[in-house]
Amino acid sequence: MYHMFMIRTFVYFPEELNREIEHLAKDTKKSKATVIREALEEGVTSIKSQKTGGIEALLKIAELGEKINAKGPKDLSSNMDKYLWKNWNG
Repeated sequence: MYHMFMIRTFVYFPEELNREIEHLAKDTKKSKATVIREALEEGVTSIKSQKTGGIEALLKIAELGEKINAKGPKDLSSNMDKYLWKNWNG
């Protein structure tokens, strides 16, 4: 999964996190570097999926609207504020 060419970098960790990394490396019989790379890769993947999560949710809502043939007022785009706020203002 990793490329042959690696870039060396320096990162400062709080003592407690460093201890956790060391324990995890020992428990899994992996190097600290491998534990850190795997954790970073998993974290980056998670962050990337969160960024698109909102978009995916909106697309699913739109698909559901098409599936159930949802209809709205024909002037919704030009009177959006009226429809959004009329329930709040009476």
